[in-house]
Amino acid sequence: MKPVKSWRWLMRKKSGLPDGGKSGSGFKMKQLPFMAIVCAVMLFIVYKTTNYQFLHTEGSRVDSGMLKGLPHGIIQSSSDLELRPLWMRSSSRSKVNVYSHRNLLAVPVGIRQKHNVDAMVQKFLPENFTIMLFHYDGNVDGWRDLNWSSKAIHIAAQHQTKWWFAKRFLHPDVVSIYDYIFLWDEDLGLDNFSPGRYLQIVREEGLEISQPALDPNSTDIHHRITIRARMKKVHRRVYDIRGSVKCSDESEGPPCTGFVEGMAPVFSRSAWYCAWHLIQNDLIHGWGMDMKLGYCAQGDRTKNVGVIDTEYVIHKGIQTLGGNRYKTRKRPDTPAVDVRTEIRRQSTWELQIFKERWNQAIAEDRGWVDPFKRSQSYKKS
Repeated sequence: MKPVKSWRWLMRKKSGLPDGGKSGSGFKMKQLPFMAIVCAVMLFIVYKTTNYQFLHTEGSRVDSGMLKGLPHGIIQSSSDLELRPLWMRSSSRSKVNVYSHRNLLAVPVGIRQKHNVDAMVQKFLPENFTIMLFHYDGNVDGWRDLNWSSKAIHIAAQHQTKWWFAKRFLHPDVVSIYDYIFLWDEDLGLDNFSPGRYLQIVREEGLEISQPALDPNSTDIHHRITIRARMKKVHRRVYDIRGSVKCSDESEGPPCTGFVEGMAPVFSRSAWYCAWHLIQNDLIHGWGMDMKLGYCAQGDRTKNVGVIDTEYVIHKGIQTLGGNRYKTRKRPDTPAVDVRTEIRRQSTWELQIFKERWNQAIAEDRGWVDPFKRSQSYKKS
């Protein structure tokens, strides 16, 4: 009777290895360096993937330990500004998550501009806009007689600016359902403006950040690029050799191209996500930020940022916050302080701080590459 071969002998035979333990051990020893390399590569991939996910979810607490007490499927990470009825018919309950308002108009308002704001809102309501009013004078009751007031969102905080309100109440997770966010001043005349036609042009032109052109008769025109070009539908740059800033075909940045002003900007959802993060929490006047909005254009600012000429507005240039009627005294025996002058000084100081922060951020972020400087270098070479 032939002896039964051992299990180890059969495995070596099947693998084609010669009999004996030394050859098998040598084979295993040869595999070890290869397996070590594979493990190292896998660990590197896992590290890079985890690091990428962390960087892109920083600030979000959905996956943080603070929510570990909740089952993941119940977490709602975003919200909206839609009003919810206290009750509804059973036939309407199935439509509770169907949004009819896909765009948002947010305006800082004071009661003195009530008539103009009413005319503005009347333009937007037929286009199914959500209306949000930031009451910088604290007066909400004075608007209740308007038939649309009960459907609008009212937020009151005395003597605060548009950017202060926007940073606190237009978080990207809250306005994520809206395709476009109109963050406009209250002193705009809209006789020659249609929100529907405007949005149609924005989509056709692929604009991520835009504004309506300004009628040449407007007050307080600060940059020539915002003036209406009568023979164009849209323009993305301006040519001007006057003044300290020369705008020509060689100009690659604001205010010659890739620029809109802060009075009537319109942002796509993606652009607003970026712009909201650009707004500084404590620099509430927003001076200097318009020069950097092109970095939020989701690509080439010379293409994705534009001024729409066929839908234009009149900027009336009405002073609101700290107007001439606002004068204060620190003490009864001291002269009155012109609040408007003090606001301008504050704005100038904030502009300098913003510039310093931008430069410091660039210096500290060694991995950041200015996409527009790179494109300029490419064109020159």
